[in-house]
Amino acid sequence: MKKRIAGVLAASVVAVTAFSGAAAMASSGDQEGGATGPGVAEAKAAAVRETGGTVNAVERDTENGATWEVEVTRPDGSVADVRLDANAKVIVVETDTETESAR
Repeated sequence: MKKRIAGVLAASVVAVTAFSGAAAMASSGDQEGGATGPGVAEAKAAAVRETGGTVNAVERDTENGATWEVEVTRPDGSVADVRLDANAKVIVVETDTETESAR
């Protein structure tokens, strides 16, 4: 009986730990498109000004020295990743080949 209770308790601890970790990740804004906090609105606005498109997702990024990566759909339907620095200055605009190949 004690072994069964210990097993149930251990399984409960694992389940609670896994749920807590997932909840923490979701609230941290680190999942794709879920960036939050200061600078997000500015990054979105700069990406829209640069491409004329609509924002699909925003995430933190370090590629090419960027702070933000904003995925946008351009008016022609193509998808691009706009990488911006901490001041929302555009560093590079790249065609999003992952999205393009999925179409």
